[in-house]
Amino acid sequence: MNRSDRFIDACRLLKTDCTPVWFMRQAGRYMAEYRALRERHGLMKMFLTPEIAAEVTLQPLKAFALDAAIIFSDILIPLQRMGIDLEYAQGEGPVIHNPVRTRADVDALRVPDPEEDLGFALESIRMVAGELNGRLPLIGFAGAPFTLASYMIEGGGSRSYIQAKELMYGEPETWDELMRKVSDMVASYLVAQFEAGARVVQLFDSWVGCLSPSDYRAYVLPHSARVFRRLKKAGIPSIHFGTGTGDLLTLMREAGGDVIGADWRTPLGEAWKRISPGAGIQGNLDPVTLMAPRPLLEARAKEILDQAAGRPGHIFNLGHGILPPTPVDAVKALADFVHAYRPRKGGDRLPCPS
Repeated sequence: MNRSDRFIDACRLLKTDCTPVWFMRQAGRYMAEYRALRERHGLMKMFLTPEIAAEVTLQPLKAFALDAAIIFSDILIPLQRMGIDLEYAQGEGPVIHNPVRTRADVDALRVPDPEEDLGFALESIRMVAGELNGRLPLIGFAGAPFTLASYMIEGGGSRSYIQAKELMYGEPETWDELMRKVSDMVASYLVAQFEAGARVVQLFDSWVGCLSPSDYRAYVLPHSARVFRRLKKAGIPSIHFGTGTGDLLTLMREAGGDVIGADWRTPLGEAWKRISPGAGIQGNLDPVTLMAPRPLLEARAKEILDQAAGRPGHIFNLGHGILPPTPVDAVKALADFVHAYRPRKGGDRLPCPS
């Protein structure tokens, strides 16, 4: 099997020669190559400069046997083009200086044109796709409507999401208009990434685990579904990922996505039951396990692979992104282990074609 086909076939629920693997945040602070670039450039410059973003995207592919690349960017970058004053503050993470709190704030937001307003990101994708030249697929991505809207309302990171939920509960019409604008932006941006050379796109709903199932159905599902309907109409394979979403997996599947990402809090076998039939699954090792002793790391990976049982549609990944203290050799060892292991004859480890 062509290595480029392994990941795409898994997204289509087709049989693969071994389990494909890639890691969220596989390009980042745990790699010395990335840190060397970061010492010379500010984070925003790295996101906005296609040559730098392309270089960072390709770094892990040179170090590990991965089955897909994911473009180096950030889910919040498109918000700038909607009129959001965004800063990546040193030691504080993203900060929004003009949070969206009123209907007037929502009305002032514009829906950007991907080519005109986000051309730098699309050029990064074109550069990486050209460099890969079909050897591996490239994943494009965007933040999901709920997570992006919540960032805009909260003004930055949050643990309680009070401001977002107050607007959601207290002014549902304003909430719907905000989510409509964001979902229109996200859908157009993801389609543009596909047209620029991404083979699959992933929607990150990193904050949606703060909601109950009833709130998800009422306030989020219609807007996420709007995005996935657009992707399906365009024939774009998609992954739908969230954290803390064990109780929401069935609803996320209803919203859309060819593959549903599961975090580590729900066993993979149970998560797959909740999204069946007709969807693949991505996940779902606890990222901290990469810092555990090697025997434990392999044992936990084996548990996940055994629950998948070689069933078509499993993409091995972490339950969230690689953490900065992660040892590089652990990432390499895990990717190699996943490729070498298939549940057969009691769990024999078989070589996987490179």
